[in-house]
Amino acid sequence: MDIKIKNILVVGLGSMGFGIAQSLIRAGYSVYGQDKNLKQQKRLIEEGGYDKNIPFNDLQAVIIVVLNEKQTREIIFGQNGISEKLKKNSLIMVCTTVAPDFAKEMASSCNDKGLLYLDAPISGGSKKSAEGKLSYMISGSPKAFEVAKPILDCTSETVFEFGEHVGSGSAMKAVNQMLAGVHIAAMAEAITFGITQGIDPKRFLEVISKCAGTSWMLENRTPHIIDDDYSPKSSINIWPKDLGIVLDIAKNSNFSAPLTAAALQQFISAAGSGLGQEDDAAVAKIYARNAGIKLPQN
Repeated sequence: MDIKIKNILVVGLGSMGFGIAQSLIRAGYSVYGQDKNLKQQKRLIEEGGYDKNIPFNDLQAVIIVVLNEKQTREIIFGQNGISEKLKKNSLIMVCTTVAPDFAKEMASSCNDKGLLYLDAPISGGSKKSAEGKLSYMISGSPKAFEVAKPILDCTSETVFEFGEHVGSGSAMKAVNQMLAGVHIAAMAEAITFGITQGIDPKRFLEVISKCAGTSWMLENRTPHIIDDDYSPKSSINIWPKDLGIVLDIAKNSNFSAPLTAAALQQFISAAGSGLGQEDDAAVAKIYARNAGIKLPQN
């Protein structure tokens, strides 16, 4: 198959999707974007992308980076969905965190319409996304991978391939999200416990980042608490969905995941307290409230 990619649509211009779009623009592609947040579409235009007159008949690839399965399904197969607009052999690359069974269902339905589907969840955060240094966990047909390769080359640092069985990439992402969510909650618990013992949060980060108790999430999220900056790089609202997917998979596999369940409850509590749109480091506010202590304030 010889498909030369020129035009790409990115659906979902949040921190991760916008970074992907930026990397593709830098690589010389014509990049179109869609997002419910019109400010993000305006930002895309300022970066050299487009948000109007999307040439669906001349799109070679659509990259979907939205919140959940419902949005993903609607984009592909809903009323006015892209599956009815794209030419055969166009690529649909789904970076949304979804359950493996959902990825299999979408792939099968896309295949019935002559479209290529790539299960392509991502990791790395907004900074690496903007730098074109994401990690991908991909599964799909050799044809889908062949078409996606130039996209992966300019948006990723590492590509982990999990073969032709769609859903394997999403299964690996679920494992990653299990750890990431637990690590954020553990960081929040540890830093607030430290405060109750008179340990300054800056000192906490200085020491723990050089000790065995550290993690990437701890080193990345603790500065948000220290700086009293909860502008969402990754929001609280992501975690009830992602950890919910993890626990659904675990339940279907008769696997007990008590640490994940405990972390999930903290994020649900944070969302229920009105913190859903804040950075996920804001889960520390739940611990602080329960302990009657104050977090750093600017």
